[in-house]
Amino acid sequence: MSSSRQTSTASFDWISFSLYISLVVIGVLMLYATDYKQDSDLLDFTPSFQRQLIWVVISLGAFVLMLIVDWKVWYTFAYPLFGLAIFLLLIVLLFGTEVKGARAWISVFGFRFQPSEFAKLGTCLALSAYLSSSRFSFSESRSVLTLFALVLSPVLLILMQPDAGSAIVFGSFFIMFFRSGLTPAIYILGLSFILVFIFSLIYSPYVVMLALFMGGLVFCISQLDNKLVWSLAVAIMSIAASVLFYQGFQLPALVGLLSLMTIFLFYLLQKGKAKFSTMLFSSVLVLTLFSFGSNYAFHEFLQPHQKDRINVWLQPAETDPHGSRYNLIQSQAAIGSGGLQGKGFLNGTMTKLNYVPEQSTDFIFSTIGEEQGFIGSIGIVVLFTILLIRMTIIAERSRHKFILHYAYGFAGILFFHYFINIGMTMGLMPIVGIPLPFISRGGSSLLIFSIMTGILLKMDMDRLSRL
Repeated sequence: MSSSRQTSTASFDWISFSLYISLVVIGVLMLYATDYKQDSDLLDFTPSFQRQLIWVVISLGAFVLMLIVDWKVWYTFAYPLFGLAIFLLLIVLLFGTEVKGARAWISVFGFRFQPSEFAKLGTCLALSAYLSSSRFSFSESRSVLTLFALVLSPVLLILMQPDAGSAIVFGSFFIMFFRSGLTPAIYILGLSFILVFIFSLIYSPYVVMLALFMGGLVFCISQLDNKLVWSLAVAIMSIAASVLFYQGFQLPALVGLLSLMTIFLFYLLQKGKAKFSTMLFSSVLVLTLFSFGSNYAFHEFLQPHQKDRINVWLQPAETDPHGSRYNLIQSQAAIGSGGLQGKGFLNGTMTKLNYVPEQSTDFIFSTIGEEQGFIGSIGIVVLFTILLIRMTIIAERSRHKFILHYAYGFAGILFFHYFINIGMTMGLMPIVGIPLPFISRGGSSLLIFSIMTGILLKMDMDRLSRL
C-alpha cells in the first residue's frame, strides 16, 4: 500500500511554499509600513490594513484548501470556470462599482472583488485544458483561432471597463503558447509591431520607414551568396541615405532605399525565393502602414490624459512634472533615497509623508526601495525569479500536458505582473495599474494568486498519478 502511494504521490515542494509565504509576509510588513505613523501605537492598525489582514487569512485558507482538493477537478471544470469568469465580467459591466473611472469591482458585504483577477485563473485553466486535448493542433487554423478567441474574450470585456493594465496581462499566455509549439514567426511579427508602435510615437513615421527599408535590405542580403561584398555596398548606401535624410532630403533617401530593396527582391524572385520575397515585401508594407496609423491614432483619437500616460513612459520631457509625471518622479525619488541599505523598516520619510501616490498598491515597490534600499529591492526580484524557476521545474517534471500548460500559464502571469509593476515604478514600463503579486494591497489579487499557487503545488504533489 505504501509503495503504491509512493508511485502516485510526490514530495511537497517546500521551496516554492517558502517563497510564497515569504512574499506574503513581506507584503504584510510593507503595507503596514505605508499605513504606520510615527506618533501612533504599533498595534494601532488602520481600517484598510485590517481589511488586508482579513484577505491574507482568507487567501491562506484558500491556499490550504487547494492542497486538499484533487487537482483533476480543475481539469474537469476548466471550461465551466472560464464561462463563470466571462459571466462575472459581464455582470461587472452592468452592476459593478466604479472606482477611479473603471467599472471593475463587485461590492459584497463591504468587500470589493475584481472579476478580472478571477478571469486570469479561468482563462489559464481553459487554455491548459484545450492545449492538452487530443483534438488541438497548431497546424489547424480552427484550433489556433479557438485558442486566440479564449484569450480575446476576457480581454475585450476587461477593456470595456476600462482596465488596460489587467488586459495587458493576458498577453502573458503567449509564453504558454510558445512552450506548446506556436511558431516563432508569430512572436517575431508581434515584437516588430510593438517596436514599430513605440518608435512611431518617439520619432517621425518617416524615420521608422527609413529603418524598415534598411532592415529589409539586411534580410535580402542574408539570402545572397556573396554576403560580404553586398553588405559593404548596402552599408555605404544606407549611410548615404541617412545623411541625405537628416539633411532634409527625406523623399530622395527613402525612394533610393526602396528602389534598392525592390531590385534585390526581384533578383530573389528570379532565384526561386518567391515565398521569402513576398513575405518580406508584405511585412515592410504592413509595418510602414502601421507606423503611420499608430502615429495618427495617437494624435487624433486619444484623450489628453491617455497621451500623457504614454508620454510619461516614452517622452517624459514633454509631460508636466507637477501633473501626469508627478507619480513617477516621486516613486523614483523614494527608491533612489533608499541607497544601498535603505532607511530602515518604518523609517521611510517619503512614505510617511505620502509623497508617493498609490504607494500601497501600484507603487508599493517604492516603499520597499526607500526602506530596504537596493539590497532589499534586489531581494524581492530574486525571490520572484527563483519562484519562476521553480514553476518551470514543476512544469517540466510533470507527466501531464495539463500541468505543463498550467504551470507555464501561471508563470507567465506572475512574470508580467512583477516585471511591469517594478518597471513602471522606475519609469521603464508604462504606468498601467498592475499590482505586485502577494505584496500590493488588494484582496482579489492576493486571493487568486494564492489559489493558483496552491493548485500548482497540488499538481506537483500528484504529478506521478494518472489523469
